[in-house]
Amino acid sequence: MAALRSHNTDAYSMILEAIDIGTYRPGDRLVESELAERFGVSRTPVREALQRLETQSLLSRDGRSLIVASLDHNQMSELYVVRRELEGLAASLAAQHATMEEVRILRQMVDEDNALINDPAALARANRRFHKQIHLASHNRYLVQQLDLVHRTMALMATTSLSAAGRTEIAQGEHDMIVSAIESKDDVAAGRALRDHISVAFMTRLKQDADARKEEG
Repeated sequence: MAALRSHNTDAYSMILEAIDIGTYRPGDRLVESELAERFGVSRTPVREALQRLETQSLLSRDGRSLIVASLDHNQMSELYVVRRELEGLAASLAAQHATMEEVRILRQMVDEDNALINDPAALARANRRFHKQIHLASHNRYLVQQLDLVHRTMALMATTSLSAAGRTEIAQGEHDMIVSAIESKDDVAAGRALRDHISVAFMTRLKQDADARKEEG
């Protein structure tokens, strides 16, 4: 039974990661047999993983097919509201509870990620690692669980705000401010800095969507 659960979890995790890194994009159709062959597992755990992802609204139905879900404007807005508050709380708690080693890792991440400013795709991956490190530094398992769900849903957005012109440099500056507040153990400043960071990212994404609609029109 333990082995069965492991296979089921692996299939779920592998499909979820493939969505997260953009192997499968919103609107892409997921075929049970193709996924089983791709990930080297049987169709049963793949089928169960797909059912789980559909229950979590990460997949949706298109006739009889399952496709990677997409977010409409209202869903995106609702997601950013929740993300802003939860991320801010994580930063505040990290300022209070992060170990010296965790803070050093955050600082190291910011310094190393500065080299990725001209590579938005690589910086987007680094950005996810950076935010995950702050979540873990909050030392609150329930908050981490909720933020994991939020960030899984973020993968349903077809683009990253970091692809906007000039956004990578600004985002890295914001990361620096967040870490500086955590280093100073200033929970109020850390929470505010991260909430502001998410707000700017949201505004950037709204502008991206508006520009896309303008081009379509």
